[in-house]
Amino acid sequence: MEGSSFFQRLKKGLAKTRDGWIRKLEGVLQGEQWGEQTIEAMEEILIGADVGVQATEKLIQKIREGSPKDEWGVPMGPSLYLQKLLLDMLKSPQTKDERPRLSEIPWIVLFLGVNGVGKTTTIGKMAAAYRAEGKKVSLVAADTFRAGAIEQLEAWGNKAGVEVIKHRAGADPSAVVFDALHAAKKRGTDLVLIDTAGRLHTKIHLVEELKKIRRIAAREQPGSPHETLLVLDATTGQNGFLQAKVFKEAVDITGIILTKLDGTAKGGIVIAIQEELGIPVQYIGVGEEVEDLQPFDPARFVQALFDRN
Repeated sequence: MEGSSFFQRLKKGLAKTRDGWIRKLEGVLQGEQWGEQTIEAMEEILIGADVGVQATEKLIQKIREGSPKDEWGVPMGPSLYLQKLLLDMLKSPQTKDERPRLSEIPWIVLFLGVNGVGKTTTIGKMAAAYRAEGKKVSLVAADTFRAGAIEQLEAWGNKAGVEVIKHRAGADPSAVVFDALHAAKKRGTDLVLIDTAGRLHTKIHLVEELKKIRRIAAREQPGSPHETLLVLDATTGQNGFLQAKVFKEAVDITGIILTKLDGTAKGGIVIAIQEELGIPVQYIGVGEEVEDLQPFDPARFVQALFDRN
C-alpha cells in the first residue's frame, strides 16, 4: 500500500483541512508580494487552524525577514515559500521517517492517551500492520480500569491474528505488563504493544501507575520501553494540545500519534505539537482502514495539503 495509493489515502484523509484553511491561505496569497494586509489575513487563518500562537508567530517572523528565494536564488512566490516554511518547521531532528527497526527483541512500545482518542484502535491497526510484515506481535491489556477496554483490545487481537495478554478487569496493570514481558521473551515475540489507562481526572494515580509500568518494563527488559507514544485526537484541537502537556509532565514521551485527521477541517495541530511541545509526530490517522495509519512524512504531508490534482 506504499507509493501513489498510499499518498492518495493521505490526500483523501486531509481533504477537509485542504478545503478549509489551506484554500483560504491560497486565496490571500494570490499576489507576488507579501503585503501587510496579506500577512495579517494569513496570521488570522493560521491561528484559526490550530497552528498555535508560537508556531504562527515564527512563520510570520520568517516572512517579514526578507525576500524568499529558492536554492538557485530565484525569488519564490508566497504560496511556495509558505510550503517551504511549513516543511522546515515539521522537519524536526527527532522526526522518524520509518518504523523502528526493532533493534532489540522484544521491542516494547507503551501507548498513552485519554479515553475516546482512538488509542486501542490505533494499537490494533499497528499490530495488524506489523503482523502483515511477518512480525510476531503481542498486545497487552494494561488498561484494566475502563469498562470494555480489554474486550476491545481482544477484538483487535482476533482481527489482526495476534496474541492478547490480559488479566481480569480491575487488576494491577503493572502485573499484566510483568506477565506479558515474561511471555514475550519465552515465545520470541518481536513487538509488544502495551495499552494503558488514560484517566486524567485522577492525574496523580495515572502518573504513579505509568511510572510503575515503566519501572517494570525497564527491569524486565533494560532500556525499555523503547517507545512511549501518546495518542491524540486531531478533532479536539487545542484540548488535545493540553492533554499532551499533562502527559509530557508525567512521563518521557518519544512521539505523538495523531488520529482522526480526516475528521477535522483544521489539522494545524500537527505543526503546533512539534513546534511548541518539541515532541515529534510519528504517525497520523487519516481513515478507518489499517493502511490509513501512516508513518508521518513531513514532505508528503505538506504536498498532500497543497496538491490541487
